[in-house]
Amino acid sequence: MRKAYIDNIRWATVWLVLSYHVCYMFNGVGILGGIPGAENIPAFDTAAAMVYPWFMVLLFLLAGISARYSLGKRTGGQFIRERAVKLLVPSTLGLFIIHWMTGYLNIKMGGGLEYIPAPLVYPISAISGIGPLWFIQTLFLFSCVLVLIKKLDRRDRLWKLCGKCGLTIIILLVLPVFGAAQVLNMPVLTMYRFGIYFVAFLIGYFVFSHDGVQDRIERARVPMLCAAVICAAVYAVIYHGTDYTSPKCLQSVVTNMYLWFTVLAILGFAKRYMDRETDSTRYMSSSSFGVYILHYPILLAACYALCTYFRLPAICNYLLALVIEAVLTPLAYELIRRIPVVRWLVLGLKKAC
Repeated sequence: MRKAYIDNIRWATVWLVLSYHVCYMFNGVGILGGIPGAENIPAFDTAAAMVYPWFMVLLFLLAGISARYSLGKRTGGQFIRERAVKLLVPSTLGLFIIHWMTGYLNIKMGGGLEYIPAPLVYPISAISGIGPLWFIQTLFLFSCVLVLIKKLDRRDRLWKLCGKCGLTIIILLVLPVFGAAQVLNMPVLTMYRFGIYFVAFLIGYFVFSHDGVQDRIERARVPMLCAAVICAAVYAVIYHGTDYTSPKCLQSVVTNMYLWFTVLAILGFAKRYMDRETDSTRYMSSSSFGVYILHYPILLAACYALCTYFRLPAICNYLLALVIEAVLTPLAYELIRRIPVVRWLVLGLKKAC
């Protein structure tokens, strides 16, 4: 039986990522990958900085929970084959269908087109157009490692032990989260934080997939929210106006305390108030993965066009980019999921859903 609140957190977080990327495109704190020379509004940098530390940790933790539920109904081989279609195909073959646009525009804005021979522009654009698909590439890697771990613990001793975690242990999991934030971080490509994301994935699988643990977090939701607010205030004071993707920020004690208490508060409140389904939430849940895959090239093209061909006030660029992304991305999803072969390559769908 699916847990509606987990699905609801997932799609809501995906749409938060879409909103974040609008702020990221026009950022003024020196983060690479935005629109060169775009006019910036500092308040939106602050909003982006407040969500960046925790939203991907939350998505990986939810993915770990879902992996536990999925492996309970499938063999390891079935699990990997399913994940290969859903995750690996869109983030490799799909690059050559849609995401070459991301690579092309990034190369163009960086002034690199003149240095690439014409026949190589398309393949290089496709290979470099990964964008946010790093998430599903990383998730596929973690899924493969998880199957190996499960083979070593065939009787689920570790999973059963983790189900006994009380609230104190749950809070103290911030220590391995903080420790993991220090290791396996890619230089320059700061989104590839293999350490913290893998630990979040494992915590989701071994700890938070237990009903008892979820109940404990729900009961402690108010204290977790209070702790998150306090940590958020300290985090904001220390890192306001700085590059919030820098190792100095992401590896600090304050940032990791803030992200962990925020994740716990979201899980607790969602279980209490979002554990229900409607026709709208079911659609959002079923479409969120496709929306995540498709949104970035649409947003990047919109932002590039706005900044290249129009002279609008900065606030108009932000709002128009958000509206274009929010309207065109679901429309693109509805179109592509109906096209045989293309839907498999881009969305990992064998048939229209």
